[in-house]
Amino acid sequence: MSERGIMAEYYDGTKLLSMVDVNGNKPEIYITTTNRSAGKTTYFGRLAVRRFLRNKEKFILLYRFNYELTDCANKFFRDLQKLFFSNYEMEEERRANGIFVELFLNEESCGYAIALNYADQLKKFSHLLSDASMIIFDEFQSETNHYCPNEISKFLSIHTSLARGNGEQVKYLPVIMISNAVTLINPYYLAMGICDKLQSETNYLKGDGYVLEQGFYESVANEQLNSAFNRAFKDEKYIAYASQNIYLNDNACLIERPSGRGHYLCTIKADDKFYSLKRFDDAGVYYIDNSYDETCPRKIVISAKEQDAGYVYVGTGSIYIATVKKVFEQGKLRFKNQQCKAVAFQMMRYNLYE
Repeated sequence: MSERGIMAEYYDGTKLLSMVDVNGNKPEIYITTTNRSAGKTTYFGRLAVRRFLRNKEKFILLYRFNYELTDCANKFFRDLQKLFFSNYEMEEERRANGIFVELFLNEESCGYAIALNYADQLKKFSHLLSDASMIIFDEFQSETNHYCPNEISKFLSIHTSLARGNGEQVKYLPVIMISNAVTLINPYYLAMGICDKLQSETNYLKGDGYVLEQGFYESVANEQLNSAFNRAFKDEKYIAYASQNIYLNDNACLIERPSGRGHYLCTIKADDKFYSLKRFDDAGVYYIDNSYDETCPRKIVISAKEQDAGYVYVGTGSIYIATVKKVFEQGKLRFKNQQCKAVAFQMMRYNLYE
């Protein structure tokens, strides 16, 4: 990868899988985001099948909703079969009254497919999946912002249930998280504190227990931009997202003061500092500033630990959270500085586990 994050040809996850986390330890979460059609899903799908063929290591395909399990063997293996495994067939069988799917490669059990929204039901059957050694979670960022209720809690529950068994209380069970660049404000980046660390020029990021890469494949982008269909819609932001290294729902030009007069909505307390949320009707945007009005009766705190007289914990003042998240996704939120931007990320992070 070059300094600008431009990669040649198609995706290769070798470097990502060789990285250690920020503490020098082997990570258990590997995250990769690139522009669309760069080959991420194909690379890790091939890796999973090859590991099974060589070492009988089973894998788990993680989906968001149970309806996605239908025909999952064909969806996962169709292109892999054409490209690499022409002598193999993959089939599926529903297990436990449809709660999960068992996958078979040439009639030999090779893995499973499960859904996040069945996390509670899967606890009862986790012992049946304990022989898997890797989880692949494709499209972990939703393009439609359609996530499970309490998605992070479900994700943690599933991994905790599966990362034991085979005589071990806790076993190493790596998760490969794959996505196109949709938005920094997704449940996983918020929960891991990635959204306020990741920059557009970041190639690799190391955290506690995870490593992340983001890249741009120029040859793929050029093919997409030069197609007749995409040329017809060249001004649409979805085409820029699909072909360029641009997050679909994010706007990089966010640190600026709107013109006109702002309407004061509330005071925010975070990390013993005070901020304000304002609405600028003329500009059609909202604004988070580090100046505040002590007399405003509408006061919220980011953390329950900071709650004191006159301030409402955001767990019960979610109208402000909903407003901040909605206008950010619409590109209508501005900040005085990076610190104010970080406060917005904190506000959107509060209810990930509730």
